[in-house]
Amino acid sequence: MKICDVTQFYSPLSGGVKRYLHEKIDYIDKHASHDEHVLIVPGAKTKLNANGRSRVYTIRSPVVSRAAQYRVLLNLRAVERILEQERPDVIESADPYQLGWKALKVGRVLRVPVVGFYHSHFPEAYVRKSAMLLGKTATHRVMKLSRAYVRKLYNQHAATVVASDRLGRVLRDWGVHNVRVLSLGVNTEIFCPDGSGTEAIRRSLGVNSGQTLLLYVGRLAKEKNTATLLRAFKSLQCRRPNEFHLLVIGDGPERTQLRKLQLRTGNLSWIRYCADPCELAGFYRAADLFVHPGVQETFGLAALECQVCGTPVVGIRGSCMDNVICHDQESWAVENSPDALVNAIEACSGRKLSVLGRNAARVARSLYSWPRVFDELFCIYREVRSKYRRF
Repeated sequence: MKICDVTQFYSPLSGGVKRYLHEKIDYIDKHASHDEHVLIVPGAKTKLNANGRSRVYTIRSPVVSRAAQYRVLLNLRAVERILEQERPDVIESADPYQLGWKALKVGRVLRVPVVGFYHSHFPEAYVRKSAMLLGKTATHRVMKLSRAYVRKLYNQHAATVVASDRLGRVLRDWGVHNVRVLSLGVNTEIFCPDGSGTEAIRRSLGVNSGQTLLLYVGRLAKEKNTATLLRAFKSLQCRRPNEFHLLVIGDGPERTQLRKLQLRTGNLSWIRYCADPCELAGFYRAADLFVHPGVQETFGLAALECQVCGTPVVGIRGSCMDNVICHDQESWAVENSPDALVNAIEACSGRKLSVLGRNAARVARSLYSWPRVFDELFCIYREVRSKYRRF
């Protein structure tokens, strides 16, 4: 079976979609000897990188985010040519925009099923917040149109994959009929509890032995709710000076707010990106507590990775990420506000974090692994292929 993934949500630096795609390539290499993989993504130059049974096509595309190096793939004719040349058995589209529609069109021409992966709940993360500027009535109308758009696009797919039961219920309520829930996974060989090197990392950040090291990994962007995190940490520094140190790994539009806060306090470290999973795992292990302010998460891969490394998580209740938290959430914030998040951080930091993290790591390792995820996904591929009417 030849699987072809097409997506615009791909940065050479980092990101959950990139991690998912490269873990799939690794799975095919190690566990699926009769399968091939093709990946089509935007990039700085048009090129082909072939490695065994894997081929990555990069299509020259303009930048839309210089910080994260995300690009918009506009050359749809090039995508069509690659699909016609490769003739995959299954196409997986991770795009709800122009690339997603192109994948459906080419799939019909080639008579192959197209599976949609709904990685981003964009109507809530982007559309609603923009529409709110126009007032309540306009927001209601725009969200109604968004739901109709999602329904029209994804009901044309052979299956629509989502990473959580909660998001699956949302799409079903919106009228999407082909939803399949598939949790994401973790590379448990890289992300695992291991105390070696953690003290050296903490020293390099200037964290003393009496401080609690907080960690956030992700984009500095509105949809990630990082402004709430930064305001919460500012308040935390006023309440309990020098008791906490925050390490932020990631970049994005809200970096200016981070830099201003960094100038005001000596207890904030910033690393723009960390592309090496082994290095990232070291930061996860060095932290005492992972702080995740997101309220629009469709899964929460970073939260899962840090738990597998033995670091507990604190955040704001109510997102799909709740499903991947492998310890209790009794200390979590119950509302999306800086004060509520500060209270949650304080309450959680007073607990036995090492015990909490160790228990979470054991549970997470037993429930989430990439081979299990892809075994299930490839069953979906085979099912939609067997049911697809080619004539």
